[in-house]
Amino acid sequence: MTLTQKIIASKSGQSTVRAGQIVRASVDVALANDITAPVSIRELEKFENKVCDPDRVVFVLDHFTPNKDIKSAENCRFIRDFCSEHGIEKCYHGAEAGIEHALLPEQGLVLPGQLILGADSHTCTYGALNAFSTGVGSTDLAVAIKTGECWLKVPSAIKIVLAGNFRKYVSGKDLILHIIGLIGVDGAAYRSIEFCGDTQALSIDDKFTVCNMGVEAGAKNCIFPADETVTEYVQAHNMCGRPYRVFEADPDAEYEKTIYIDLSELDPVVAYPHLPSNIKSVYDAEKDRIRLDQVVIGSCTNGRYSDLEAAADILRGKKVSSHVRTIIIPATPEIYKKAIKNGLMEVFTESGCIISPPTCGPCLGGFMGILADTEKCASTTNRNFVGRMGHTGSEVYLCSPAVAAQSAVEGIISAPKGDE
Repeated sequence: MTLTQKIIASKSGQSTVRAGQIVRASVDVALANDITAPVSIRELEKFENKVCDPDRVVFVLDHFTPNKDIKSAENCRFIRDFCSEHGIEKCYHGAEAGIEHALLPEQGLVLPGQLILGADSHTCTYGALNAFSTGVGSTDLAVAIKTGECWLKVPSAIKIVLAGNFRKYVSGKDLILHIIGLIGVDGAAYRSIEFCGDTQALSIDDKFTVCNMGVEAGAKNCIFPADETVTEYVQAHNMCGRPYRVFEADPDAEYEKTIYIDLSELDPVVAYPHLPSNIKSVYDAEKDRIRLDQVVIGSCTNGRYSDLEAAADILRGKKVSSHVRTIIIPATPEIYKKAIKNGLMEVFTESGCIISPPTCGPCLGGFMGILADTEKCASTTNRNFVGRMGHTGSEVYLCSPAVAAQSAVEGIISAPKGDE
């Protein structure tokens, strides 16, 4: 079995499973946010309004918070009332709230070997920690909250073998954009993407970024083996010392295809509108001289401390272009505090950036950075569909924090400058 299949077999109480098989599996974590949770709760109200295990339910109010309007305020109050009624303690809001897919690992709420369902497509992020995690609809999540179980079709898999090391200014964002460009936005439809080889060459934040965007290739999930980087992170964040089990693929596991990638050959890349697969090397993109109106550095994809640090290293002692609104969004309160303590926020404010509280905000066209007609944005977020950040006439260019920061300074999409 593949790594994913072994976790699913474990959670469905079977010794083995095969691709295409329908199983009934136990759910370790059921996650929703301020957009999707109200839908799940209203579905629960249709049948018994029962919560199987409040300790397995996590709600994070991150998309439209701090509340941007009356509707978002009512949704958040509705969720808080539900949590109070059912004894759900893991409801993150206000000063505790961060972007869900950065917050849960940081708080030790997701662990290797778990089966995690989230009413958010980027729930696949937690595969970085050797877990099977995937996004589902709000109705499916309601069933998981009520029963503690789900129905699941076992995915087949694509194996990606990594070798070498990144060059300077190349990161996990460039790797996953390269993969999506290689196989297309549906190249892994309902398949697992499983990484092996020199996975230790990727930092844990790189792994989070890669897994986060697996869904942009249509993947059911992305997953890494529990290498030293993973185990060190888990040991540091599993504050309650909860038991967990790591899994690895069998040597004779079957894969639909195998892709080999030499990390040392990758360039920083940019995904042009309006698909994450529409990639160009940043050195080619630089020649297009795309004038920017906005830069966003943040999101569940690239709002972690190392992302802010990469941006600050480029912005230190410089000013962003006068025609570029540059918005920095730390993904969690802890990341925000660390950035203040280590002087990153001073770098950002001195360079002319806008600092936002932790929120999904502009990534989905929510708030904190909506684009007008014809405006162009370089963003470290995960999607660049038509109208994703605002007006349908706007354009979003996906890139790494290093590329985004340099582009903010130059005013056009630009390659990071410095010693190679």
